[in-house]
Amino acid sequence: MNASPEQLAILDSTIRDVPDFPKPGIVFKDITTLISNRLAFKTAIDLFVEQLAGKEIDFIACPEARGFVWAAPLAYRLDAGVTLIRKPGKLPSATLEHTFDLEYGSDTLTIHADAFADKISPNVLIVDDVLATGGTAAATTELVTAAGGNVTAYAMLIELDFLNGRSCLLDVPIISLLHY
Repeated sequence: MNASPEQLAILDSTIRDVPDFPKPGIVFKDITTLISNRLAFKTAIDLFVEQLAGKEIDFIACPEARGFVWAAPLAYRLDAGVTLIRKPGKLPSATLEHTFDLEYGSDTLTIHADAFADKISPNVLIVDDVLATGGTAAATTELVTAAGGNVTAYAMLIELDFLNGRSCLLDVPIISLLHY
């Protein structure tokens, strides 16, 4: 099911543009204003669930911190587990790590090495707030795959089309609710 123009307007109207953050020339899409608006947040979750209905999803992998916001309610609604993707030193057990470039620097993410130990080749949805250059989603893909998961889809609240981040992702469905 596709989002109606009214639903998209609810989402779009609650996202704040912050110029020159985190550095000059970047226009940051601030979702804190969306998630604090109960109608907009509910609309976004409902739209994701509608578009993911019927897909076999065992786990939702989410990079910190804004990916966490989407993963928990989606996991509940889709009957899936949550796999946290964290910065180094934040996960308490043995981890795998991946360093990657962002549009404004570089970062390293980690996953528990045994994140999927209870299931052979589980189907994993990767969810985050923004798909920009694709660096975070591609790094998350590398980590999920290294831990034994099978990435079957991506779900992003926002996609910055001009950065063409989807070009570095797997050829699986990419659900983006808003495009800029």
